[in-house]
Amino acid sequence: MEDVAGWCGLYQGEDVAWSDPGFSEGEDVDVFIDDEVLECLWTSQKPTMSTFRFGQHIIKSSVVFLQSDLSFALVNRKPVVRGHVLVCPKRGVERFQDLRPEEVADLFLASQKVAKIVEEHFQATSLTIAIQDGPEAGQTVKHVHVHILPRRTGDFERNDNIYTELQKHDQETHEGLGQWRNEEEMASEAADLRKYFV
Repeated sequence: MEDVAGWCGLYQGEDVAWSDPGFSEGEDVDVFIDDEVLECLWTSQKPTMSTFRFGQHIIKSSVVFLQSDLSFALVNRKPVVRGHVLVCPKRGVERFQDLRPEEVADLFLASQKVAKIVEEHFQATSLTIAIQDGPEAGQTVKHVHVHILPRRTGDFERNDNIYTELQKHDQETHEGLGQWRNEEEMASEAADLRKYFV
């Protein structure tokens, strides 16, 4: 039921954008909708999602700090640098080329807003903004996402080392720069960032 409630948050105008990658368009699917979700489908109010799908992961709203019509931003479970965040389309799309034009526009507008705040909040002087589009590019979560990393002078011995760290940062076996964070740490950072977008 939690997944269906999450899908409800993708409601746009008269269409419901079903984003679960396990279903194909036109496929018969049994969906059980409770009263809360039904209310969401029949009102014009933009619902607040309690969970978000990020590839194979279910993300709690406590770690999400921005939500637009078609995108959301969340703090990173294992940041490469302090303040490393992600911006994702709400619809679960694996490759950048598969995004709809309105999703691309929304994703980049959301990324621009997030980048400005992240640079300010974490007192950075520059940003690295990257998309790993496909497994050979280092993408490990099959859901388009933009990495926004605040940068400072001397944060890496060689500036481009950030790409090496980015490629291996979320692999379970890698003991790189960052460590896996717990939900409380992530929720606290998200709450701090969420204040900028109210």
